[in-house]
Amino acid sequence: MNDAPVSSLPGLGPVTEGWLAEAGIRTVQELRAIGPVEAYRRIKFMMPRQVNLNALYALEAALRGCHWLDLPQDVKAALQREAKTINEAMRGGASSRCVIG
Repeated sequence: MNDAPVSSLPGLGPVTEGWLAEAGIRTVQELRAIGPVEAYRRIKFMMPRQVNLNALYALEAALRGCHWLDLPQDVKAALQREAKTINEAMRGGASSRCVIG
């Protein structure tokens, strides 16, 4: 299953599959290797207005083999913190994401 396309995961539709493909993530193995948070960061950076927290929930749930509504509350809370950090870094510009000098 690891070399299967991400579309084989439950709960990921063609839109999310397209976003992942644009980010260079085409297989389950590639998604597992970088993890749902990094995958979310990449697609959020490419399409900041289209990608929201539900995409992160869906990525996590797909890798767990469940629906995003069934994620444990503590997992959702951790994902919310990750998404907030990513969103704040994007709003802050390059200076908040990089150390220069």
